[in-house]
Amino acid sequence: MHPFSSKPGETVSALGEEKLITRIRRWLGPVSPPAPLGIGDDCAVLAPSKRAQAVTVDPVIYGRHFDDAVPPRAVGAKLLKRNLSDLAAMGAAPVAAVLAITLDPGVRIAWLEQFYRGLASCARAYRLRVIGGDIAQNTGALAASLTLIGRATTPRMLLRTGARAGDHIYTTGTLGGSLLGKHYRFTPRLAEGAWLAARAEVRSMMDISDGIAKDLHSLTPAGARAEIDATAIPISAAAKKMARGDNRPPLVHALCDGEDYELLFTVAAKTNLPAFDKKWRARFPKTPLARIGRFVPLHAPRAPGAIDLAAHHGYEHLAIAR
Repeated sequence: MHPFSSKPGETVSALGEEKLITRIRRWLGPVSPPAPLGIGDDCAVLAPSKRAQAVTVDPVIYGRHFDDAVPPRAVGAKLLKRNLSDLAAMGAAPVAAVLAITLDPGVRIAWLEQFYRGLASCARAYRLRVIGGDIAQNTGALAASLTLIGRATTPRMLLRTGARAGDHIYTTGTLGGSLLGKHYRFTPRLAEGAWLAARAEVRSMMDISDGIAKDLHSLTPAGARAEIDATAIPISAAAKKMARGDNRPPLVHALCDGEDYELLFTVAAKTNLPAFDKKWRARFPKTPLARIGRFVPLHAPRAPGAIDLAAHHGYEHLAIAR
């Protein structure tokens, strides 16, 4: 559905802010509690947490993160799931969210309703509440930014720092080709992230949003580099399909496409890997797990079959088009 209409009666301009907020409350339903725990005051009130808390924020922008081909319900769900993936990367669980939305007056009411209903459905599935937000007007714009609050599921949260030379590198799922649908049809790895955070041998973790060719840099310890086995990369069927259309190798899609929303993590060098893998399969039989390489000293010679990561680049948010 195209989100804009030239017919004023179909658009948010026919409602105004107060009536639109009333509609939003209705569209969100039970995931939006009454004030002071939800919409209605200048701030929502949260109960104190006994464990460490995490806060993350991500947007969806029309023309950047979605287009007319993505159903509005899926856009709302994607907005929340992008943030849930960040919590998964820390081993945290969701608690509550606030949503700031920027609208052109010509945005269709019907589009916006489905957006909020998709968001609400996703929130119910992950047992969190949407407790507030803001509405702003901007000509030509349709963008939403969600801030998600979570709490640790274990005494620690996993960080991007912590890996050491010799540690093993793992990824969940399969990679590449997200533009064919995975960028909005994916499952945040919350249960997997919580399980990994509880295991002492797991040193660091992040989610894959910009492609592992770029994201791996954030996990690499000082004085080391990632040595990745090209044959170990779990290439998705979508990456192979895209490769047939644009003549770029499937491996390049797997390394660079981004928006995979899988977990990329490191395991201590002395770990009993067969035992670790067996425990994973017992707990998550439907979530693929791949050991793709390890961190080696910075100037160690590259092993046969290892990927030259310097030749690949993930998604660059502020790159200048040339």
